[in-house]
Amino acid sequence: MKFAIVSDTHDNMANFNKVIDFLNNQKIITLLHCGDICNQDTINEATKKFNGEIFWVKGNGDYHLDNYQDVMELDLGGKSVAFIHYPDLAKKLAESKKYDLVFYGHTHRPWEEMVGKCRLVNPGELAGQRYKPCFTIYDTTTDKLELKILEKMQN
Repeated sequence: MKFAIVSDTHDNMANFNKVIDFLNNQKIITLLHCGDICNQDTINEATKKFNGEIFWVKGNGDYHLDNYQDVMELDLGGKSVAFIHYPDLAKKLAESKKYDLVFYGHTHRPWEEMVGKCRLVNPGELAGQRYKPCFTIYDTTTDKLELKILEKMQN
């Protein structure tokens, strides 16, 4: 099973739409968003356009989005996954030894490290505010994590 992880969209729907088009084309039907969506309209548009299911958590820019959790836990393709916006809390989740994978956002910087046997990952940002817009795809079958930089992407 493959799923995608994004963060820090900050209402950049043009970039988010590129990712959604790519994922729809690749038939990837699960998307995790690690927060800083910023606007309910972004959620509505993305949900309408994406051919699968999007799981959302709140970031510091999402204080007005009351219907969303701060942290979410899922079992995806036999992997125990948690995702949250904040790096310090993500590290604590990884240190808990309950998860195979923990994803987070906030720093906008793509990052990966091992915390014990847990893979701790920041997929980067979609907004393009500090770094090149990017996201990640994880394959539960091969345990491969792939960083996708929007400007280098091909469908």
